[in-house]
Amino acid sequence: MTVSLHHIVIDARDLSAQARFWAQVLNWKILSASEREVVVGADETASVGICFMPATDQKVVKNRLHLDLTPGPDGRDAEVERILALGARRVDIGQSGTESWTVLADPEGNEFCILRPKKTLIA
Repeated sequence: MTVSLHHIVIDARDLSAQARFWAQVLNWKILSASEREVVVGADETASVGICFMPATDQKVVKNRLHLDLTPGPDGRDAEVERILALGARRVDIGQSGTESWTVLADPEGNEFCILRPKKTLIA
């Protein structure tokens, strides 16, 4: 028997704000909301969603896990600008400047990357 990925769980201080941000970034919708969790996904039958759970502490160190996002047809630079306008910010985690990705952080400081367009999971 095998398991499959159901949710990526992200601790958040403001569940609703984080859910709205990520729903806009991914063009998903809020599927369920309560004071204990908010779930976003492409739709109710999507294979994977993001679940935001309450946390009282602030994020203070670099993530041990982050999301890599592939840009749409407008390209990486356009997506970076769109996501910055939604409330993300650029962050420096030691990049050299020659990477094929751009590192951003969501409104609560969780790092994620916008990659160069690609159609495969391997380099």
